[in-house]
Amino acid sequence: MTELTDKKLAYTKLAYICADGRNFYAAINDKGAIDLTPHFPDIPDLKTAIAQDKLPALLEKAENQAITHKDGNFQFNVPIHNGEKIICVGVNFPDRNAEYKDGIQAPDKMSLFIRFARSFSGHQQPIIRPKASDKLDYEGEMVVVIGKGGRHISAPNAPNHIAALSICNEGTLRDWVRHAKFNVTQGKNFDNSGALGPWLVPFTDIEQIENAEITTYVNGEMRQNDNTSRMIFPICEQIAYISTFTTLVAGDMIITGTPTGAGARFDPPIFLKPDDEIKVEISNIGVLRNIVADEK
Repeated sequence: MTELTDKKLAYTKLAYICADGRNFYAAINDKGAIDLTPHFPDIPDLKTAIAQDKLPALLEKAENQAITHKDGNFQFNVPIHNGEKIICVGVNFPDRNAEYKDGIQAPDKMSLFIRFARSFSGHQQPIIRPKASDKLDYEGEMVVVIGKGGRHISAPNAPNHIAALSICNEGTLRDWVRHAKFNVTQGKNFDNSGALGPWLVPFTDIEQIENAEITTYVNGEMRQNDNTSRMIFPICEQIAYISTFTTLVAGDMIITGTPTGAGARFDPPIFLKPDDEIKVEISNIGVLRNIVADEK
């Protein structure tokens, strides 16, 4: 868990952005960004800052600095572009489980799959509907970023291993998750088919993960809404289970599960099309916004 000072900081968001042909990390507010890289020459990216437990130092340095890039003069990248693992948890809300209509009240073990970094776009960047399918769907989810790594982490100790939180639109090509008897990898990993960001918010309080509202809007219409308090497998249990079989390291991301309401569950299904706007909002983190575009 990130240790911040008792002082209330004006800056609570850290992003990895691009301006003038250069990628760098910055503190973000509603007026713009403060490039922090000149102040930390030994920290090339946010993954390194997390590994060194320097997120508080970055935010405190921003307190006395002037905006270097006004809002609109930079682009958002995925906050952590070079993490080792992105692990996703499936079917993790009661109403989402009920969609399967298999008579099982709740699974006793969590479903997991892997995504690749290049399958995500940054905030306000296009989500790409590929040539191979027109069945692109949305899934709003909370992202947990690991700080202190480890194996066999207990659920009560899991909060000490969380560095930050972010937001994901875990875009899925529905027909490509059914290409074989058990195959979700393809449908979850088309290039730029999902989004992640806009920034990292340091984890400081268990309420951030145990009582957070997740809401997804498509073209202004609310499609998903639920609270992390209703997760079948709470986030601390996710960390405990995953760390049983793999070593978690700084910068790993766990995408923790989506509520009911994805487009595939409508009758008939409502899949995303070019120019659709998807917004995923999570309380105390922010809003991730993207527009759909077709693959060129």
